[in-house]
Parts: sequence; C-alpha cells; structure tokens
Amino acid sequence: MTKEIADEVPNLAESKLTALVVDDNFVNQTMHHKLLDRLGIRNDVVCNGQEAVDVHCSGRNYDLILMDMEMPILNGIQATKRLREMGIESKIAGVTTRANEGDKKEFMEAGLNDFQEKPLTISKLLSILHRLDFYVQT
Repeated sequence: MTKEIADEVPNLAESKLTALVVDDNFVNQTMHHKLLDRLGIRNDVVCNGQEAVDVHCSGRNYDLILMDMEMPILNGIQATKRLREMGIESKIAGVTTRANEGDKKEFMEAGLNDFQEKPLTISKLLSILHRLDFYVQT
C-alpha cells in the first residue's frame, strides 16, 4: 500500500464496529482480519459456518459478517440461512472466489446483504461498508 493510499484509509475505531470473519482458509482469514484491523474494526475469526452459528448461540453479536461460501461442516449458504432463521440481523457479506451467477444468486437468496469476489482488498471492503451504510464517505 502506498503512503497516499494509506493516508486515505479511514480509521473507524471510534465507530466501535465489530466483524466476524468466517473462512476455512488461513491465508484468507489472516488477510481479512488484517484489513479489518487496518480500518480499526474489532474482529474475530472462525473456520466454518457451524462455528459462526455457535458463536452467535453463545451470545456474541457482530455488526458485519464476512462469510465465505465454500467451507467444510456448514458452508456459507447453509450458515447464512441458519443465522437468518435464528433472527440474526447482522449485515452479512458473502466473500468468495466462486462467482458464477447461479452460485451468487443462491448465496444472496440465503440472506446476504452484499457480495464481493475474493481477493478482498481495502477498496472492496470500503465498498461493502459503504453499501451497507457502515461508512458513508468514499
């Protein structure tokens, strides 16, 4: 990241936003965690959809969930449906490498608020935050 771009990245720490990263790939987990950290967004990481459901069952709530689609145990589509059935109102953004129209439609219909293709970047994350009304300036 160049200094000019780094200077333009907002720090949202004062917003007290929280996020949950749901991804089975360690590289993606680390990258998404660091991008959120860079923006000042407190975040936790889990490895699959079942862990995302379990975290919410234990009483944790998040403003934003970054949900991978293809994961073991409970995939992103199943986890999103289950979270919505539980009454979870967090904004859920699907983040995946598989982006054919059929998969995207099924994922959106599961209850996503937004969708973004991997790899996630600062600009893509800011776009998600903007579209979901967490961060209005772009």
